[in-house]
Amino acid sequence: MRPLPEENSRYYDGYIAQVQGNDFIQALAGQHSMTQELLKSIPAGKEGFAYAEGKWTLKQVVLHIIDCERVFQYRSLSIARSDQTHLPGFDENIWADNDNSASRNLADIAQEFKNVRQASLDMYRSFSPEVLLRTGMANGHPVSVRATGFIMAGHELHHLQVIRERYL
Repeated sequence: MRPLPEENSRYYDGYIAQVQGNDFIQALAGQHSMTQELLKSIPAGKEGFAYAEGKWTLKQVVLHIIDCERVFQYRSLSIARSDQTHLPGFDENIWADNDNSASRNLADIAQEFKNVRQASLDMYRSFSPEVLLRTGMANGHPVSVRATGFIMAGHELHHLQVIRERYL
Protein backbone atom coordinates (compact mmCIF):
# COMPACT_ATOMS: atom_id res chain seq x y z
CA MET A 1 0.00 0.00 0.00
CA ARG A 2 1.21 3.50 -0.84
CA PRO A 3 2.08 5.92 1.98
CA LEU A 4 -0.40 8.53 3.09
CA PRO A 5 0.56 12.21 2.68
CA GLU A 6 1.26 12.60 6.41
CA GLU A 7 3.86 9.79 6.29
CA ASN A 8 6.55 11.93 4.67
CA SER A 9 7.72 15.44 3.86
CA ARG A 10 6.18 17.06 0.77
CA TYR A 11 9.74 17.27 -0.57
CA TYR A 12 9.59 13.53 -1.32
CA ASP A 13 6.20 13.46 -3.04
CA GLY A 14 7.79 13.58 -6.48
CA TYR A 15 9.94 10.54 -5.75
CA ILE A 16 7.02 8.56 -4.36
CA ALA A 17 4.88 9.47 -7.39
CA GLN A 18 7.44 7.88 -9.73
CA VAL A 19 6.98 4.43 -8.17
CA GLN A 20 4.41 2.28 -9.99
CA GLY A 21 2.02 0.14 -7.99
CA ASN A 22 1.55 -0.38 -4.28
CA ASP A 23 4.52 -2.61 -3.46
CA PHE A 24 7.78 -0.70 -3.01
CA ILE A 25 9.71 -3.92 -2.28
CA GLN A 26 8.70 -5.33 -5.66
CA ALA A 27 9.61 -2.00 -7.26
CA LEU A 28 13.04 -1.96 -5.61
CA ALA A 29 13.74 -5.52 -6.76
CA GLY A 30 12.48 -5.06 -10.31
CA GLN A 31 13.94 -1.69 -11.17
CA HIS A 32 17.37 -2.54 -9.83
CA SER A 33 18.04 -5.10 -12.56
CA MET A 34 17.20 -2.36 -15.06
CA THR A 35 19.68 -0.05 -13.31
CA GLN A 36 22.41 -2.70 -13.37
CA GLU A 37 21.89 -3.23 -17.12
CA LEU A 38 22.10 0.50 -17.74
CA LEU A 39 25.33 0.78 -15.75
CA LYS A 40 26.87 -2.15 -17.66
CA SER A 41 26.08 -0.41 -20.97
CA ILE A 42 27.99 2.78 -20.13
CA PRO A 43 31.31 3.07 -21.96
CA ALA A 44 34.39 3.51 -19.75
CA GLY A 45 35.01 6.92 -21.31
CA LYS A 46 31.70 8.23 -19.90
CA GLU A 47 32.30 7.17 -16.27
CA GLY A 48 33.94 10.46 -15.30
CA PHE A 49 31.71 12.63 -17.49
CA ALA A 50 29.87 15.62 -16.01
CA TYR A 51 27.35 17.31 -18.31
CA ALA A 52 28.21 20.82 -17.10
CA GLU A 53 30.77 22.66 -15.00
CA GLY A 54 30.14 22.06 -11.30
CA LYS A 55 27.85 19.07 -11.88
CA TRP A 56 28.60 15.61 -10.56
CA THR A 57 30.26 12.99 -12.71
CA LEU A 58 28.27 9.93 -13.68
CA LYS A 59 30.14 7.89 -11.04
CA GLN A 60 29.25 10.50 -8.43
CA VAL A 61 25.56 10.28 -9.35
CA VAL A 62 25.60 6.50 -8.88
CA LEU A 63 27.46 6.84 -5.58
CA HIS A 64 24.91 9.45 -4.51
CA ILE A 65 22.12 6.92 -5.13
CA ILE A 66 24.04 4.38 -3.02
CA ASP A 67 24.74 6.90 -0.24
CA CYS A 68 21.08 7.89 -0.10
CA GLU A 69 20.00 4.28 -0.05
CA ARG A 70 22.21 3.70 2.98
CA VAL A 71 20.74 6.77 4.69
CA PHE A 72 17.20 5.55 3.90
CA GLN A 73 18.14 2.09 5.21
CA TYR A 74 19.33 3.56 8.49
CA ARG A 75 16.24 5.72 8.84
CA SER A 76 13.99 2.74 8.13
CA LEU A 77 15.82 0.46 10.54
CA SER A 78 15.90 3.05 13.30
CA ILE A 79 12.18 3.76 12.98
CA ALA A 80 11.35 0.06 12.62
CA ARG A 81 13.10 -0.60 15.92
CA SER A 82 11.00 2.16 17.57
CA ASP A 83 13.98 4.43 18.17
CA GLN A 84 12.55 7.90 18.71
CA THR A 85 15.82 9.70 17.92
CA HIS A 86 15.33 12.57 15.51
CA LEU A 87 17.45 11.47 12.55
CA PRO A 88 19.61 14.09 10.86
CA GLY A 89 19.76 15.16 7.25
CA PHE A 90 23.03 15.33 5.34
CA ASP A 91 24.73 17.50 2.75
CA GLU A 92 24.88 15.43 -0.44
CA ASN A 93 27.35 17.84 -2.06
CA ILE A 94 29.88 17.44 0.75
CA TRP A 95 29.42 13.67 0.51
CA ALA A 96 29.95 13.76 -3.27
CA ASP A 97 33.08 15.89 -2.83
CA ASN A 98 34.47 13.16 -0.57
CA ASP A 99 33.25 9.98 -2.30
CA ASN A 100 36.59 8.85 -3.80
CA SER A 101 34.83 8.27 -7.13
CA ALA A 102 37.80 9.46 -9.19
CA SER A 103 39.84 6.45 -8.09
CA ARG A 104 37.07 3.88 -8.69
CA ASN A 105 35.58 2.31 -11.78
CA LEU A 106 31.90 2.07 -12.54
CA ALA A 107 31.87 -1.74 -12.52
CA ASP A 108 33.01 -1.77 -8.87
CA ILE A 109 30.48 0.92 -7.97
CA ALA A 110 27.72 -1.08 -9.69
CA GLN A 111 28.68 -4.16 -7.65
CA GLU A 112 28.56 -2.10 -4.47
CA PHE A 113 25.10 -0.87 -5.46
CA LYS A 114 23.97 -4.45 -6.07
CA ASN A 115 25.13 -5.42 -2.57
CA VAL A 116 23.53 -2.39 -0.93
CA ARG A 117 20.22 -3.06 -2.73
CA GLN A 118 20.23 -6.70 -1.61
CA ALA A 119 20.70 -5.51 1.98
CA SER A 120 17.75 -3.12 1.53
CA LEU A 121 15.53 -5.87 0.19
CA ASP A 122 16.50 -8.26 2.97
CA MET A 123 15.78 -5.61 5.60
CA TYR A 124 12.41 -4.52 4.20
CA ARG A 125 11.28 -8.13 3.70
CA SER A 126 11.99 -8.78 7.38
CA PHE A 127 9.52 -6.11 8.53
CA SER A 128 5.94 -6.98 9.39
CA PRO A 129 3.07 -4.93 7.91
CA GLU A 130 2.72 -3.18 11.28
CA VAL A 131 6.39 -2.19 11.31
CA LEU A 132 6.10 -0.65 7.85
CA LEU A 133 3.53 1.79 9.29
CA ARG A 134 5.77 3.01 12.14
CA THR A 135 6.76 6.64 11.94
CA GLY A 136 9.68 8.65 13.22
CA MET A 137 11.42 11.94 12.53
CA ALA A 138 14.05 12.35 9.82
CA ASN A 139 15.55 15.63 8.71
CA GLY A 140 12.94 17.50 10.75
CA HIS A 141 9.89 15.75 9.25
CA PRO A 142 7.76 12.74 10.09
CA VAL A 143 8.35 9.69 7.91
CA SER A 144 7.13 6.11 7.98
CA VAL A 145 9.16 3.02 7.24
CA ARG A 146 6.92 2.37 4.23
CA ALA A 147 7.33 5.92 2.92
CA THR A 148 11.10 5.61 3.20
CA GLY A 149 10.98 2.50 1.01
CA PHE A 150 8.93 4.33 -1.64
CA ILE A 151 11.28 7.32 -1.43
CA MET A 152 14.25 5.01 -1.97
CA ALA A 153 12.67 3.49 -5.08
CA GLY A 154 11.60 6.86 -6.49
CA HIS A 155 14.98 8.42 -5.81
CA GLU A 156 16.65 5.74 -7.91
CA LEU A 157 14.14 6.25 -10.73
CA HIS A 158 14.67 10.02 -10.64
CA HIS A 159 18.43 9.70 -11.01
CA LEU A 160 18.15 7.05 -13.73
CA GLN A 161 16.14 9.58 -15.72
CA VAL A 162 18.81 12.22 -15.12
CA ILE A 163 21.52 9.77 -16.27
CA ARG A 164 19.62 8.93 -19.46
CA GLU A 165 18.84 12.57 -20.29
CA ARG A 166 22.08 14.30 -19.35
CA TYR A 167 24.89 11.76 -19.28
CA LEU A 168 24.24 9.37 -22.17
